[in-house]
Amino acid sequence: MEGDVPYRWAKRLLDKGLTILLLVLLAPFFAVAAGAIGLGMARRSADRGPWLYREPRISRGRTFELLKFRTLRRDVLVGAGDAEAHARLLEADPENLTWAGRRVLKPWYLDELPQLLNVLRGDMSLVGPRPWPPSMVERQVADGHGYRLRIVAGWTGPVQVQKGLAEPEAYTQLDLAYVEACRNWSAPRLLRHDLDILWRTVKVLARGEGLEY
Repeated sequence: MEGDVPYRWAKRLLDKGLTILLLVLLAPFFAVAAGAIGLGMARRSADRGPWLYREPRISRGRTFELLKFRTLRRDVLVGAGDAEAHARLLEADPENLTWAGRRVLKPWYLDELPQLLNVLRGDMSLVGPRPWPPSMVERQVADGHGYRLRIVAGWTGPVQVQKGLAEPEAYTQLDLAYVEACRNWSAPRLLRHDLDILWRTVKVLARGEGLEY
């Protein structure tokens, strides 16, 4: 697959307009997340540290700092040293999580809320293949899939609303199908598809399935 995947003006408008609306509507959830983090740091000294976590990710071939509410204990982050950070791998072990991360942030995906700021400043789209760390993108490119170098990454995407697929390649195929949609579909059809994925994401969040991803 050659060449950049178009980031259409209609999709840009949806990203900016809907993200501003979401930041307003989700303000209470930002407050819940912040309150849980503060309570966790008051409960356990190991949970103390920065409220936000920044991680290098790739979007359309460009490295940017992905924002998350911190869910990992301070000693876990220190133990990771200078190795390329990928919080998702460390978060797979519940013992690595802060009290707030385990009880509140991860089950309800609240740790992902700051990424709306990434969308607002143009690092990401609301919908697209999730941004991966550089080393993982390099491995995927070596396997013959370079689409993360050519498409704007997403806050959520077709993979995040699909459950029960056993093979990792099945998730790659979902991403590739979305890439082709961005290339070939009309703007109205693509926007309807994005809105459907966003609505399905809301239902995933409402079921509290964050830890199952």
